[in-house]
Amino acid sequence: MVEQFVQEFVNIVNTLPPLSIYTVFFLIAYFENVIPPIPGDVLVAFGGYLAAESIIGLVPILLLTTIASVLGFMSMYWIGSRWGTQIEKKNKRIWLLRFIPLKYINKTRSWMQRWGMGVVLANRFLAGTRSVISLTAGLSHTRITPTVISSTISSILWNGILLGFGWVVHENWKVIGDYLSVYGQIILAGIALFLIIRAGIYYYRK
Repeated sequence: MVEQFVQEFVNIVNTLPPLSIYTVFFLIAYFENVIPPIPGDVLVAFGGYLAAESIIGLVPILLLTTIASVLGFMSMYWIGSRWGTQIEKKNKRIWLLRFIPLKYINKTRSWMQRWGMGVVLANRFLAGTRSVISLTAGLSHTRITPTVISSTISSILWNGILLGFGWVVHENWKVIGDYLSVYGQIILAGIALFLIIRAGIYYYRK
């Protein structure tokens, strides 16, 4: 399913003029933060390949994907801030809330209470938790300016890495998807292990 989506995306992009390509990447980078199943990371890496081929510019695509990522993050932040009460009450009458992984919000909130803005700063590197982090930041009503700055730093670093890898491996850019899959599994396993250890310590002390 994901591979088919990626291939169709590539086929479409290869038929577009540069201006339209920038627009498509902007939209992908935005919605990847709002709809997590979209394989935005591997597609950004494809942007690095296109930049290496001089079809688009490396700096413009980095800036556009970063801006889009931050806007996507802050959109979820706004949802968390605006509908925080309904989210915590699991109000499913609002259709958008049905897609929110509620069970992870309290865990993410505990991370933010401990590490504060560092969680937002690391959000792009924490595969599988980005939308939850942005929602929780909104629920927690973190200060907007530090949140935007931290999200921007995280996005520009992560997107820069992806574009750089896409540039270096060139036509083999699809292999980045395999590495990202392994990376995501390692991150999720690490988070799960951390939570298990914390729970064990808590119950041991009790």
